[in-house]
Amino acid sequence: MPTLTITANYRRHGDDWAITVRADDKELDATAPGLIAARLAADQLVDELAVGRDRAVVHLLDGDAFAFSVAYLHTRAGLAPPAGKPAANAGHSTANTKTGVAVGATAGAVPAAQAGTAEASTTHDQVIKA
Repeated sequence: MPTLTITANYRRHGDDWAITVRADDKELDATAPGLIAARLAADQLVDELAVGRDRAVVHLLDGDAFAFSVAYLHTRAGLAPPAGKPAANAGHSTANTKTGVAVGATAGAVPAAQAGTAEASTTHDQVIKA
């Protein structure tokens, strides 16, 4: 049996996240209060669509897989999203509009230029100190 290709698209819906999971001609929707909760909801929808099948799931933030990866990893690490990306934290705005720094962000993130890297990505200019 061939691998089922599934897309899970995340988008802001007011203070929540809306998720649409698609496979073949089937589509399931859900909402969740934060990006991590939305990712868990997407996993449940994937399980409903792909019962007993091998599957490959692509997670998208407004249609962009890289943007989802960046937002999700920043959220999991408690970091502010990179400039120009939507805040992925649950239920409320956490970014200071003047500084772009998230309220309550986890300490330990430093700009790539200060972390000893020769060149920083425009999209991903923070690294996590292990």
